[in-house]
Amino acid sequence: MSKLKMGVIGVGGIALDRHIPAYAGMIDTVELTALQDINKERAEEAAKNYDIPYVFEDYYDLFKKVDAVTICTPNKFHSEIAIAALEAGVHVLVEKPMAITSAECEAMIAAAEKNDRLLSIAYHYRYTPEAKLAKEAINNGEIGDPLVTRVQAMRRRKVPGWGVFTNKDLQGGGSLIDFGCHLLDLALWLLDDPQPVEVIGRTYDNLSKTPGQVNDWGAFDHETFNVDDHVTSYITFDNGMSLQFECSWAANIKEDFTALSISGVNGGLDVYPFQLYQTRYGTVWNSQPNLKEDKLSPGFYQAKNFVDSCLGNDELIVKPEQAQKVTALMEAIYKSSETSSSVKLT
Repeated sequence: MSKLKMGVIGVGGIALDRHIPAYAGMIDTVELTALQDINKERAEEAAKNYDIPYVFEDYYDLFKKVDAVTICTPNKFHSEIAIAALEAGVHVLVEKPMAITSAECEAMIAAAEKNDRLLSIAYHYRYTPEAKLAKEAINNGEIGDPLVTRVQAMRRRKVPGWGVFTNKDLQGGGSLIDFGCHLLDLALWLLDDPQPVEVIGRTYDNLSKTPGQVNDWGAFDHETFNVDDHVTSYITFDNGMSLQFECSWAANIKEDFTALSISGVNGGLDVYPFQLYQTRYGTVWNSQPNLKEDKLSPGFYQAKNFVDSCLGNDELIVKPEQAQKVTALMEAIYKSSETSSSVKLT
């Protein structure tokens, strides 16, 4: 079997911690071929550590050496670089979110279709053991038709104090576009990609703009902080379902936690940890599996799905049209907060 020549654009934390190690562990199907970063020294160090032959300052030069590319840049550049890669005939996996705006997402999808290349987005929560089990349970009718979904992606004091996470121009937002998007994507995937029709949202930055805040993830300037650190939303869908959503980097809560629950006609479930709730034999019935520990990370399975799909041996789990819907929802949440009114989606 031929190997996929892989390039990585943006050699920051997410590339070094997740993507590059995942590809390095797939020696039978992937050849890590080239890196590109505006910080060439950092890229050269990573190339040396992983025996990667090429390092470029210009990503157009990288495209000439690879079959596929993984984009790990700030959000502002996702669309621009992805479209350039697709136009060069290169398959693309781009870090979440797909892009800052729906229009950018549409342009990316159009470029993928025009050039017959694959485009996927790194929503790796879909590859967690609990999420895969929840998807299978829902597909097998364990909860019947879903009705109400509740999502919380909550951190108490974890504003990322490094990189460009609090730079609105480069990232497009804060806790929602960085952290909450994962759980929005996961919920929509579990619900079989329903069509949202109305969004009410509120964003907050009060805690992070207050002097002297305790923060577990490094220092940041409260005076220049201009992204959201806490977001709430209520979303309704064309089939009558509703989704209650909340995420935070900074909130006065007891502890960090991630929760996604779905209540359906015949039963319900929690994803983290996985539990199934039904009525059986005239009583309420709760089930909790004994999930075996998986030594391979969700990031590995994400990389494997992308590589296998590029080689024609699998189908993408995260499709660009699905990721575009996540971006559209985030756009609507921000717009609803700005206008203090609901946003209707068509």
